[in-house]
Amino acid sequence: MGVPFTPPTQKGRDFETKALGIRDFAGLRDVTDPLDPFELAHYAGLVVMRFDEVSHLLSDEARERLLGSGSDKWSGGAVAQPLPDGKKLIILNPVQGLNRQRATLMEEISHVFLGHQPSRLGIETMGKNGEVVARDYHPEIEEEAYGVGAAALVPYLALVRFLSEGKTIREMAKHRSEEHTSE
Repeated sequence: MGVPFTPPTQKGRDFETKALGIRDFAGLRDVTDPLDPFELAHYAGLVVMRFDEVSHLLSDEARERLLGSGSDKWSGGAVAQPLPDGKKLIILNPVQGLNRQRATLMEEISHVFLGHQPSRLGIETMGKNGEVVARDYHPEIEEEAYGVGAAALVPYLALVRFLSEGKTIREMAKHRSEEHTSE
């Protein structure tokens, strides 16, 4: 019995097709070739800045919240207002590891390649508690960006190959990171 070369679900196949388009755009020909989102970000009109390059713009309290008690509540974000050259600024959580940062950045890149409209942040007043940050959240858009981004990083056929070779998840992640590291 042969191994299927596409995911078993229609949604998975849709994500995979879009992801392979992104990989093709990046010039990758073999499904096991590592995709470096930091290199691809430029083509998506994204500027990735290290948190320490913008942290001086935040209050001490905000920095502590983002890097301390709230560091597990965010992975990255895009600034809604484009830069003067039309590019978007992306900030990644520096507390998270490089593989997580790559996944987050790939999701942001997928939003661009898929033509998604950005979520909108807004302030809502909630009774005596004061202001609460809220955003438009569209689960289907976020799922598509995450699914396409994940499939671009590790296409289905590459996953099947790695598993057939007996590689562990840790070995697969190491393969992806060691072969292509840039920042």
